[in-house]
Amino acid sequence: MLQTVNGADFRRLIISAAASIEINKQKLNELNVFPVPDGDTGTNMSMTINAAAADLRKLDNPDLSEASGAAASAMLRGARGNSGVILSLLMRGISRKLKGATTCNGVLWAEALQEGVDAAYKAVMKPAEGTILTVARLAAAKAQKAAEENNYFEFVHQAAIEEAKIALADTVNQNPVLKKAGVVDAGGKGWLVALEAMLCALRGEDIVAPEGGVQDTAEEANFSDFDTEDITFTYCTEFIISRENDLDPEKLRDFLSSLGDSLVLVDDEEIIKVHVHTNDPGKALHEAMDYGSFVTVKIENMRLQHTEKVMKEQDAPKIAEPTKPLGVVAVCAGDGLADVFEDLGVDGIISGGQTMNPSTQDILEVVNKVPAETVFVLPNNKNIIMAAQQVDALTPKNVIVIPSKTVPQGVTAMLSFNPDGTPEENTEALTEALDTVDTMQITYAARDSDFDGHQIHEGDYLAMYEGALFGTSRDMKPLIKALAQKTAKKGKEYVTIYYGSDITEKQAKKAADLFADNCPNADVNLLCGGQPVYYYLISAE
Repeated sequence: MLQTVNGADFRRLIISAAASIEINKQKLNELNVFPVPDGDTGTNMSMTINAAAADLRKLDNPDLSEASGAAASAMLRGARGNSGVILSLLMRGISRKLKGATTCNGVLWAEALQEGVDAAYKAVMKPAEGTILTVARLAAAKAQKAAEENNYFEFVHQAAIEEAKIALADTVNQNPVLKKAGVVDAGGKGWLVALEAMLCALRGEDIVAPEGGVQDTAEEANFSDFDTEDITFTYCTEFIISRENDLDPEKLRDFLSSLGDSLVLVDDEEIIKVHVHTNDPGKALHEAMDYGSFVTVKIENMRLQHTEKVMKEQDAPKIAEPTKPLGVVAVCAGDGLADVFEDLGVDGIISGGQTMNPSTQDILEVVNKVPAETVFVLPNNKNIIMAAQQVDALTPKNVIVIPSKTVPQGVTAMLSFNPDGTPEENTEALTEALDTVDTMQITYAARDSDFDGHQIHEGDYLAMYEGALFGTSRDMKPLIKALAQKTAKKGKEYVTIYYGSDITEKQAKKAADLFADNCPNADVNLLCGGQPVYYYLISAE
């Protein structure tokens, strides 16, 4: 039984875990209980951890601190989807605990696993039980108890795996949707797969990646327990302070949480970076002064010159010099949708959406190309929001994520964008605009399912209204008609239909006619979106 691991060992553990998640990603994707073709938990976790594996393969005999740091940095930038972001945060916490260490025994590993759990929970506004967070938390707690009994790394790691199995099995009882479907949580299963692959590597049975390497597949998941709260406070307050004492940043986090919302606090040994929406920025700054000196401060249209901002990665992308105060980037798939956003004034398009979740790095690169001081990001998909929220810590630009969950929400938000307004005014206007539009979608069932009282068969057409399953049929026409009738009943006045890449213009005109016939008091517009996966994206205002 292995007592300690060093940098070379840790490198092997992560590469083995990445290979195992890649091998099992489709099984993880299929755990998604909602049958639309977006079962991507496995894909997102695979692409995230394989970003770390790729960087670790470039290191020749790294020490433990170097290996864990490289893994954490790569996973943060490569994080895709909510599941990938949480996985990257688990690694970030582990890396923090291992910083400066040359070897890791059982006690240190238990502490590192717990540090990872703490980092992940801090980033999630509303942690839900029955998810990867639950599995990781209970596994870490069992590891700490095991470390009190035996200080061997392998003993502690095996104890964590045993508890993770129990915790994973119980997720089906903690989440009503999982219980009804009779499946366990996909993210929690992914974490167990990673832990088990690490144990194999410890025992000299390294998991090997598939022939041909990691493939960028097109399965997507609806890992959506983590919603961003609407912004309700007036002042967007951001600052960086250099750490000059040992005061616990968690005390500052608690204070700021009571003062406002939309709080993001990122800290390391050198700085604390804060973003918070509050009605009293003066109190926030006064409290922060106890922790060190201000490096940067921004409130409303006041922006102090950056005195220190270092991009730590050697391959840091070029950052466009600001020539204007505000810019916007949007995520979408389809040339028609891209044209719509560009016509509305969006500066950069990030290709992605359902079945194509962009990584944090993908979003960062587009943000950095925008010649603006403040860049708004419209994710237009609930599974991209968390990845977008990681960008602000990686660039000197002020990045504000508007939590748009659909393309119609993003389009409506852009109609409220004022390039001459302040960041705060636009944040409020764009966020409020999200609730003024209803989104309808028509796609297909990727597999058989019994969901929310609907017997669904693979290949069925699925209609969704505001993210909820509205109806299923082998014929698309009755679904379109039912959506139109619901739209008319709600008194909507403006309807825009974006038809996808698998729909002809002739078919789309028939769908528009159905809406026009059933919504006589509404102005119906038809546009070619060119989007994959969804035959129709429909907005109603």
